Amino acid sequence: MTDQALTADRHRGAGTWPLVHAERAALAADLAGLTDEQWETPSLCAGLTVREVLAHLTAGASLNAVRWLAGVVRCRFDFDRQVAVRLAEQLGVSPGETLERFRRTVPSTTKPPLPAIAMLGETIVHGEDIRRPLGIRRDHPIDVVTRTAEYYRGSDLVVVARGRIGGLRLVADDGPFTTGSGPLVSGRTLALVMAMTGRAAYCDDLEGDGVDLLRGRCGPA
Repeated sequence: MTDQALTADRHRGAGTWPLVHAERAALAADLAGLTDEQWETPSLCAGLTVREVLAHLTAGASLNAVRWLAGVVRCRFDFDRQVAVRLAEQLGVSPGETLERFRRTVPSTTKPPLPAIAMLGETIVHGEDIRRPLGIRRDHPIDVVTRTAEYYRGSDLVVVARGRIGGLRLVADDGPFTTGSGPLVSGRTLALVMAMTGRAAYCDDLEGDGVDLLRGRCGPA
């Protein structure tokens, strides 16, 4: 990457971090006061409770590139094992501790070797993995979810998204986001983001001839 490209990437990251921090703060506020039973609710991430997904977010906000790489090497490049190990480190002994650990990461700019926009996507998507099963709704700022959708439409870096929407035309009905060509998939920008990242439950919120095809491409999150 050239010096000019590196400078541009830093500028983009500087503008993205306040959005990440706002999303983390909103999620922490939404989860205050959950009962122990609610913390054990299955999330939209297969096999994980909402508490475990929150610990996963904490782990992601606590790992710099060096610690991330050291963990990958220690886990012999088994990325799923690395995720599980880091999640367990941040779970704590009680739901209250899990939430408090997450609260401490709200202002963090620590990240694995990913762009800041990927951290915004992780926070929004995993936040909804938690909120939807709990019946909690957040009205995300449309510019924030649009930026997230724009990122995912061109990336398979953390989760397959670009490949999942190939041959489909996605059109938001609450904002300016649109991409692709082919059978139509239309709905709220957030629902499009969640479906792009493999959350089949959000296909129920979408309309168009391409919805069934997109649903079929959604596997375990």
